Amino acid sequence: MNKENSLEILYEDNHLIAVNKRVSDIVQGDKTGDRPLTDIVKQYLKEKYNKPGEVFLGLPHRLDRPTSGIVIFARTSKALVRLNKMFQEKDLKKIYWAIVSHSPTPKEGGLEHYLTRNTKQNKSYAFDENKPLSKRALLLYKEISKSDKYTLLEIELKTGRHHQIRAQLSKIGLPIKGDLKYGAKRSNPDKGISLHSRQLKLIHPVKKELINIVAPVPNESLWQYFEKDILSQKK
Repeated sequence: MNKENSLEILYEDNHLIAVNKRVSDIVQGDKTGDRPLTDIVKQYLKEKYNKPGEVFLGLPHRLDRPTSGIVIFARTSKALVRLNKMFQEKDLKKIYWAIVSHSPTPKEGGLEHYLTRNTKQNKSYAFDENKPLSKRALLLYKEISKSDKYTLLEIELKTGRHHQIRAQLSKIGLPIKGDLKYGAKRSNPDKGISLHSRQLKLIHPVKKELINIVAPVPNESLWQYFEKDILSQKK
């Protein structure tokens, strides 16, 4: 199955399209030369709607390559301007799921750090105190499921910093499963990390209606276990 046929659409209308990014996908083109999601989604829209010429597709946010989950695009320039403002002003709710090796203490709380970014390493470092050129990073977390060896955390981002969740969890001794860059002991078989952009809630930038986008977890046994456990808790 090629990437175009395996594109998982989570939401689509005349103004927006959201897809469920896989670990292997890159959002934008980079030095690898691999075909990015932006091109794949443009091709999908061009073929579905028989559009001549170039298809407009605006990207208001990013998702790291080893991360899975929701990526939302704008299909019109009006939607893009408004989405950009919403992401900049944090006027939406972003929920991530992260698999870590053990329970945090306490099991629910907030993390506040100051992050500095090393562009050569493509890595961020979290500090308890303010540092020169650092940026304040805030998130809320809670433990929502456990297996024999791992713990599932639900994380709400309050700020949007480079590698924020990865750096902050590593700082408190909870590197994300598979994340060698931030202290995990071993890699995942798919070379990704167990961080998933699970939910995005926002007021539609054009229709002004509340939309709630949820991304199914990757087709992998531990993710599937956790998703089933969460769903069973809600029954």
